[in-house]
Amino acid sequence: MSTTNQTGRAVVLGGSMGGLLAARVLSESYATVTVFDRDDLPAEAVDRKGVPQSGHSHGLLARGRQILEELFPGLTAELTAHGAVPVDIQRDCVWVNDGHRIPRVASGLAGLCVSRRALEAYVRDRVRALPNVEIRDRCEAVGLLADGATVTGARVLPRGGREERHDADLVVDATGRGNRGPTWLAELGYQPPTEERVDPRTVYVSRDYRRVPGETTFAAVISSPSPAAPYGGVAIAAEGDRWMVTLLGVGPDHAPPVDDEGYLAFAGRLPAPELHALLRRAEPLGPPKRMRLPASVRRRYERLARLPEGFIAVADAVCSFNPAYGQGMTVAAAEAIVLRDCLRLGRRDLPRRFFAAAAKVVDVPWDMAVGADLRHPTVVGPRSRRTRLLNGYVTRLHAAAARHPVVGRRFLSVANLMTPPPGLFAPRIVARVLWSGGRSTPAPAQRPLVSEVKELLVR
Repeated sequence: MSTTNQTGRAVVLGGSMGGLLAARVLSESYATVTVFDRDDLPAEAVDRKGVPQSGHSHGLLARGRQILEELFPGLTAELTAHGAVPVDIQRDCVWVNDGHRIPRVASGLAGLCVSRRALEAYVRDRVRALPNVEIRDRCEAVGLLADGATVTGARVLPRGGREERHDADLVVDATGRGNRGPTWLAELGYQPPTEERVDPRTVYVSRDYRRVPGETTFAAVISSPSPAAPYGGVAIAAEGDRWMVTLLGVGPDHAPPVDDEGYLAFAGRLPAPELHALLRRAEPLGPPKRMRLPASVRRRYERLARLPEGFIAVADAVCSFNPAYGQGMTVAAAEAIVLRDCLRLGRRDLPRRFFAAAAKVVDVPWDMAVGADLRHPTVVGPRSRRTRLLNGYVTRLHAAAARHPVVGRRFLSVANLMTPPPGLFAPRIVARVLWSGGRSTPAPAQRPLVSEVKELLVR
């Protein structure tokens, strides 16, 4: 990493994955980077209060692994040496969508099965080792400093101490789902960004089980809920010879039980018998953990008419997803690359350029996750024509993927943020989707559907 062009100071508010990845790219452009987090940041890989989802199943999508390997060379090898499991996303994982199985063939999509606690601890250690980065824990962000139309720093309250004022050329809000960034901007006279909300009304129950390496032919099972069967589950191999298992139900009447017998019976309802068989024989390593998911929220900073210089927001502070789709860390990584690229073009008008580019990164996972959630009648949120059309096409695509491995690979490539959404409408994919019902030619009524959805996606 070159240090010749580093000038000024950046402050990052929040030390979870989004903040750490932002700090990593900022270290290339700023002389000093200080990360503040209100938690006690552990020296080892353990769960902590500020990351309540840490105890649930996690893994890195292909794009996330690719970016983290670029930012932290050797990451995959080092985490694998400590028990993480590298996978081919299609070959090594059982995928069941709407009851349809994606054929298990080599795809070249390289993911990583690893717990959130282990990944975050590793990244935190690598960021802390950077010579121009300081990480301070037990410090809560309480507001911004400004001079006219420019944010000039942040106010931070150390636990048990007095408020501190930290000047900065750039302040990054990485304070997560419960962030106060819009409130801080309002205090400076700016309109807060509009918000889009979808309440998935989903309940998770997660539990770790002992894993015997080599006992299965798969490293993960992913069985997604559908309107006809509003329950799902995942089992992901992880370090420590563990299975991270999460069962989930959509809607108030479908929450997974927390007792042993009920939990096992719930898994037996899934169209992926591998998961039920695994739980029948595996030894639990601790009690189940229950979590009611908060609403998914997208903050539209890119649409604000006025933005102060010197302030951006990243990761969950911009958009927090339903964790069921495993996109959050990968999106945070992609936003870090956007920030790096924007800084390489200079600092002038950085917030507007960053938010505009980050919005394009968020569009794909937001549309896919929210669209999938809104198929369920119990989920609260606006159902646009775009959403209905996309869901109609994806339903047909899942059926086609069960018969055509190439369709499954393309869906997984888009879901892993490796291929832009128009790739779902490549001629060879569309042909298989429209013919998946056994027709020799596509039904005339289906052709307008494909054209409309493709047009909406590429706008």
